[in-house]
Amino acid sequence: MINKRLSKRVADTSIPTDKDYFVWDSELKGFALRVWPTGRKVYLIQYRDTGGRTRRKGLGRHGVVTAEEARAEARSHLAAVARGANPSEETKRKRVAPTVEQLCERFLKEYVPAHCRASTEKEYRRNVELFIIPRMGKMKAADVERSDIADLHHAHRDIPYQANRTLGVLSVMFNQAEIWGYRPEGSNPCRHVKKFEEKKRQRFLSPEELGRLGQTLNALEASGTESQPAINAIRLLILTGCRLGEIQTLKWEYVQGNRLRLPDSKTGAKDVYLGPAALEVLAGIERFSDNPYVCTGKLKGAHLTDMQRPWRRIRKAAALEDVRIHDLRHSFASSAVSMGESLPMIGKLLGHTQVQTTARYAHLADDPVQGAADRVSSELARLIHG
Repeated sequence: MINKRLSKRVADTSIPTDKDYFVWDSELKGFALRVWPTGRKVYLIQYRDTGGRTRRKGLGRHGVVTAEEARAEARSHLAAVARGANPSEETKRKRVAPTVEQLCERFLKEYVPAHCRASTEKEYRRNVELFIIPRMGKMKAADVERSDIADLHHAHRDIPYQANRTLGVLSVMFNQAEIWGYRPEGSNPCRHVKKFEEKKRQRFLSPEELGRLGQTLNALEASGTESQPAINAIRLLILTGCRLGEIQTLKWEYVQGNRLRLPDSKTGAKDVYLGPAALEVLAGIERFSDNPYVCTGKLKGAHLTDMQRPWRRIRKAAALEDVRIHDLRHSFASSAVSMGESLPMIGKLLGHTQVQTTARYAHLADDPVQGAADRVSSELARLIHG
């Protein structure tokens, strides 16, 4: 056993032999230089873990780190050992720790299918593949810090809605990483990363615009230039206030009398009440024995999937190019308000579970109220003025 105060001169003059050997530091117990027959010289520490097992941890190769740099690191690690730490095991754990990409793979394979609806799973997968993995996939999941999350979020500030959705996915995923033991409890790096303000876009079709859309659907149907299932879907969206996914996946077995009994929706199972016009549309849709869906897709037994391309064609023909499909649901609600329906009733029609969700339409009630005020005021003025 060789004992010397390790220094550059001692390391430089330690000659390789046919077997590896250790030069132990005479001042810092557990600090050593290992000399290999190949001439490779590595600084390390040796200690016993809490179970009494001898452990070693490399500190760097001589020439890459200096003897004094290695000594300082050795002193720090050995002090941690005295407090019960195990730096060798920690290094090993970090080496085999999963990357963010591996965390994403497990998240999508195990967590998402068991806890999310198909539409949510699709959105989570999209966020992971387009925004998360390209940015931080190679990082160790345990090494991700709040600044990394903030940088990713800020990088998409020009699309705030998407940036906030990605932040939401990351938050759920890193919560799960704690459960799986990939990160310490309470270490979610998404905490305190503030979401961007989102300006809710509310576009409602006027009576004239709804009439124009209806005429366009009739003309496209008569000419056969647009998909009939797409036309059926748009009509049902207008007349029911349903979400697109609810109409796309609507099965004939859900149509029961004057209502749709949807076993699953964004807010869970719900009933959608049908007026005469909606029932008339359903009555005019052809049924197929080999397809259970109301709005059939191109593949056998499948439902209508792509509505964006036909909708772009339909809205262009109707000169409504700024209207999204979801705006048809908003228009259903705005029409109900203008007819004097109460907000609680509108919430029931739309299947809202939160009063706040329906409250976004409260300002629309001003129009019919103002109209009533005008009529009453005019009549009273007529009476008092003779």
